[in-house]
Amino acid sequence: MPSPFRFLRAGPPPPKVALLPDSAFFVRSIPLAAGATPEEATTQIELALEAASPFPLAQLYYGWYWQPGSPHALAFAAYRRRFTTDQAAAWAGSEVVLPAFATALGLEAEPSTTLLLNHPDAITAVHWAGGPVPSGVLTRAVDPAATEEERARIRAELVHHFGGSRKVLDFAGEPAPEPARSDREIVFRIGDCASRLPAPVLASADVRDKAELAALRGARRRDVLLWHVTVGFAASLALLAAGEFALVGGRMWQRVREQQLAKQKPLVERITRIHEYTNKIEELATKRLRPLEMMTQLTGVDLERKPPEIQFTRMQADQSKGLYTIFVEGRTSNPAQVNAYEATLRKLPSIEKVDAPILQLRGDQTQFSLTAVFKPEALASLETGKPPPP
Repeated sequence: MPSPFRFLRAGPPPPKVALLPDSAFFVRSIPLAAGATPEEATTQIELALEAASPFPLAQLYYGWYWQPGSPHALAFAAYRRRFTTDQAAAWAGSEVVLPAFATALGLEAEPSTTLLLNHPDAITAVHWAGGPVPSGVLTRAVDPAATEEERARIRAELVHHFGGSRKVLDFAGEPAPEPARSDREIVFRIGDCASRLPAPVLASADVRDKAELAALRGARRRDVLLWHVTVGFAASLALLAAGEFALVGGRMWQRVREQQLAKQKPLVERITRIHEYTNKIEELATKRLRPLEMMTQLTGVDLERKPPEIQFTRMQADQSKGLYTIFVEGRTSNPAQVNAYEATLRKLPSIEKVDAPILQLRGDQTQFSLTAVFKPEALASLETGKPPPP
């Protein structure tokens, strides 16, 4: 039987988002005055859009993306008559209406990165030359029946249009909003990446009429406030009722517990002392770090196991991370030796687990880390001189 308070844990529903075709919008990178405030940036962007479009703003669906301090904004607009009345009516109740590429504007992209969004009838490229605001967006129509070779050619042309990129992110499928966790942002999932768009950014990127948007967001704030008040009131009533029952039962349970505790206290204290003494003796006898023995196992007595191209730069053995674990950092001019060395260590009967991932390539040097976990009985046998068990 489902819990009657299940709705209290559900949280707000996932946001309803309307994504419009990228091909319906023209996109411009608009330079802004240094140190512009959000109000000044809005004025400059709207003036630039009106100058670039043959139609007044009242006949456009438009929005923009800008971060304070950025020297430019990315503005996008579409002629309203490109959308039918039925299409516009379908947006009713949507929390935000955006061109599909705008869902990627919240990505933390490195400089000279191009994102490719593959749609059935179009491919869109979003390019970041540097900074959080993309420098350009370009969309190319694609025949839905086009072959993969034709699509690959169009993707290459889009990347070449921006002068090439150090990093290209190629995603298929439509961006999807994640379930809402708050009304302060919407997170879109694009492949393995997450694009976070805060509420102020969404307010300017939404392409609907700005006056209507202000009224819609005011109504949503009221709805969210009422929802929180209702949930808080219901939770308070449930908590008060549970607390009342807990007080009655708690007093009875506490009396029984105090009687049992008084009877068992001498025995518990005696067992605790014996346990502490036993643990102390065991730690003094067996449980201690053996970093030298572990390093000898890694390199061999005469360094016969470690390839000469590999140099260790740092070793760490920490009791808090395990008595039988050693962490080593090193570098080499021959990356293939790292895998060969790891394979050699895996064959040792004294080692339970070993992992040696490559961390960084710097010039002709490859930096790697090595984590080895030894078998406790193997280290103990090194001290006694007996061979480790197979």
